[in-house]
Amino acid sequence: MLDKRLFKFPGARQALGVLSLLTLIQAIAIIGQGRFLSVAITDLWGGHQLTSIGMVLVWFMLAYLLRQVMGVAKQYALAPFADKTTASLQTQLTQKYAALGPRTVANQGTGKSVTLAVEGIDQVHDYLTLVLVKLFDMSITPWLILLYIATINFKQAVFLFVIYPVIVIFMIVLGLAAQAKADREYETFNRLSNHFVDSLRGLTTLKQLGLAKQYAQNIYDVSEDHRKATMSTLKIAILSTFALDFFTTLSIAVVALFLGLGLMDGATHLLPALTILVLAPEYFLPIRNFANDYHATLNGKNALADIMTLLEQPVAPETNRYVRQSQRWQATDTLTLEQVSFSYPNADRPALQQINLTLTGHAKVALVGTSGSGKSTLLNLLGGFLVGDGDVKINEQALPHLQQRQWQEQIQVLPQHPYIFHDTLRANLAFYAPDQRDEDLIAVLQQVGLADWFASLPDGLDTLIGEGAMQTSGGQAQRIGLARIMLDEERRVLLLDEPTAHLDIETEALLKETMLPVFDNRLVIFATHRLHWLRQMDWIIVMRDGQIAEQGTLADLIANNGYFVTLQAAMRGTTHA
Repeated sequence: MLDKRLFKFPGARQALGVLSLLTLIQAIAIIGQGRFLSVAITDLWGGHQLTSIGMVLVWFMLAYLLRQVMGVAKQYALAPFADKTTASLQTQLTQKYAALGPRTVANQGTGKSVTLAVEGIDQVHDYLTLVLVKLFDMSITPWLILLYIATINFKQAVFLFVIYPVIVIFMIVLGLAAQAKADREYETFNRLSNHFVDSLRGLTTLKQLGLAKQYAQNIYDVSEDHRKATMSTLKIAILSTFALDFFTTLSIAVVALFLGLGLMDGATHLLPALTILVLAPEYFLPIRNFANDYHATLNGKNALADIMTLLEQPVAPETNRYVRQSQRWQATDTLTLEQVSFSYPNADRPALQQINLTLTGHAKVALVGTSGSGKSTLLNLLGGFLVGDGDVKINEQALPHLQQRQWQEQIQVLPQHPYIFHDTLRANLAFYAPDQRDEDLIAVLQQVGLADWFASLPDGLDTLIGEGAMQTSGGQAQRIGLARIMLDEERRVLLLDEPTAHLDIETEALLKETMLPVFDNRLVIFATHRLHWLRQMDWIIVMRDGQIAEQGTLADLIANNGYFVTLQAAMRGTTHA
């Protein structure tokens, strides 16, 4: 139940030390509360006046008050640790996502990534504040009560000691069943998150294609799976709570039975018997509270495990090995890959195999190939988002990989779907160049063909766009992505992953006129399925099954009459690649 990695968090040992002390004081208060209550009842039963037991009642009230104060103090003692730990985890998680690159988010799903960084952190906070208190209660309080009962009636203490492991074993059996159910529910919840986010982001396209109702049914089916998994887990939780209450109540009844028989036989006196009977429920209370909160903390435990697993993933070493005087990529610079390979985890075959490639100066390089041929993987590797095996050199400087800070500071990326942040239009445009003047931002909007759209905005550059605000069409998003690139003259390496794949021909033709001048004086690596772009490329790399099948100029590839010609025919729809 308790993740051992908790003890590695800063401040964990101090917080747990304070928690131990407070729990110890609370346990003594519980024993005192039970003892003074028993004395008061015994005295009243013996015919004493109420005024004669005034001090006993005062001590009872003080013990009761101390118990409640310690319960509140434990929550306050843990709150700073839980707040600091979860805040640190959220920061580390965000930094880890940035260090590992977009591939990690793509692998586990956007929905799960967002859920883990937001709701998962809240669940971890609940887990920390609940499980530690209950665990220390169960580790300290019952055993102090048991020691005190042993000083009163050793046989009753032995019985309570023997019955305790039976209840624990029963808890473990039901707990494992609940854990398995909760794990399946957690997976279903992550699947629902990914489905929901992906469907929400593609809602406009789905409506245009007439598939909105079909995907609505899909979301409904996934949510029903989640509901059924949740109810199934709750059934086990309710069953285990009932069974635990039954066993503890039965155990207390057995204790009461033997104490009653002892009173009838004269083998025991009323005060010790009543003290044991009052303390017996307190003896079982920590394990009952722990069992009740066990199910409430499973999601937090799973979320913490996922976060810690992600944080423990290794990042590429030596990310500052590449050093250059000028940030700009020069016409004489070269980038060389020799025998570079890359494999995704649990993949049947490598995504890239023995890539040999040299990129020089301000060349315009096209990556072509069928879906799954390795174009996007090669782009991610060139951008330093993935780390493969093999030799990498920039200007003959050997590097372990391209996840180098100064190399990535030279790169701009234009994907199929440029991300529009929930922020002002100004902040979205100035992503690569935050110091640009408003006049420059407006000028570049005119260059990319967004002048009319900008004129219609209610607050100009201060207009909020993105999710939860004013939405942009696919063409507008592409133009905003292009404007980001045009505003930064320092970054001279441009990676484009089929940026026009989902645009209509007319919009693409208009966007192409704006994009081509941007390619000048830059190293451009352009992954595309559109044949008309190839005429503007200086070099074409043909990918097939993770390997470079051919490379050369367009004229050379056509003259070779090899795989590229077959691929070209397939892209035109006249044959299969």
